[in-house]
Amino acid sequence: MQVQINDIKRNWDFRSDTVTKPTTGMMAAMLNAPVGDSVFGEDPTVLELESRVAKLCGKEAALFCASSTMGNQLAIRAHLHSPPESILCHAKSHIFQYESGGASLLSQAMMLPVTPSNSINLTAKDVEDNLILDNSFCHKAPTKLVALENTFSGVVMPLEDMQQIAALAHGHGIPVHLDGSRLWNASAATGISIADYVKDMDSVNLCLSKGMGCPVGALLVGSTAFIDKARHFRKVFGGGWRQAGILAAAGLYAIDNIWPTMKHSHQQARRLADGMTRMGFTLVLPVETNMVLLALDAEHKPACEKLIDMLKTEGVILGLVYEGSLRLVVHHQIDDTCIDLVLSTASKLGLSSN
Repeated sequence: MQVQINDIKRNWDFRSDTVTKPTTGMMAAMLNAPVGDSVFGEDPTVLELESRVAKLCGKEAALFCASSTMGNQLAIRAHLHSPPESILCHAKSHIFQYESGGASLLSQAMMLPVTPSNSINLTAKDVEDNLILDNSFCHKAPTKLVALENTFSGVVMPLEDMQQIAALAHGHGIPVHLDGSRLWNASAATGISIADYVKDMDSVNLCLSKGMGCPVGALLVGSTAFIDKARHFRKVFGGGWRQAGILAAAGLYAIDNIWPTMKHSHQQARRLADGMTRMGFTLVLPVETNMVLLALDAEHKPACEKLIDMLKTEGVILGLVYEGSLRLVVHHQIDDTCIDLVLSTASKLGLSSN
């Protein structure tokens, strides 16, 4: 049977960078991937992807997982050893807000959400002020893991803050995990290598199904001993897979072909943000990578709702309300024509300039 692969002609969907569809090149790579039994350690394409990403991170080993949620939860389970324990994290982080209480269910761990003093990213002072250290009174669950996230809603966490938090945590014998689902974006935006970003992290999760455009997948990276433990838990969680090279091939393709397009996506997001603010819309967070978050307060909500309806008739999909804002996420299948259309449509709403 001959398979006909059509390239994606138009995908004007701003709800997330998870909505991308495999391109002709990616599908061809998947169809042609050599495969084997991955649970037996015999899938050459999975092994190639794990090796390449481990080297990219400057770490010893990597584990191909079905999703970033799985990667994060495996990291938590592999790091924690003796409950009661707690995990210190950003109050709006993915592992706290959007992973269905997995840490409590799967690892018997309490989440300790911390609101950053700067309202965006955690600092060493935020972590220091909220660490729960071992004590003789046994009233609290001591902090046994610090979890960071980069990027957070498209905003890049400064490398210096990551380094300072890691030094603080390690001084107390506490490991640090990085949810780097969109660390690809952070690296593309700053020019700082993935390896430099994760040098002081004990583990990192990198997503393939967000801005990288793959249909499935994430990589958990760390030391050989840590990944061996995570691999065991992956099997327990039902995440052992067989001829997964078909999916791993998409990841290899994305590193070579999709990752380099992120700089342009960031430029598009910046142009979109600048144009929207000139028209009277308000940004909730700085635009540093591929996300534009527009305020949905009483003043701006009617205009945002009207914009959603107007663009829907043009084949442009908006409408994801995220943390009280309208989130527009640019990805490699959003073209310049689409950005122009959004801006021209927004200009018809008649908002006054701020």
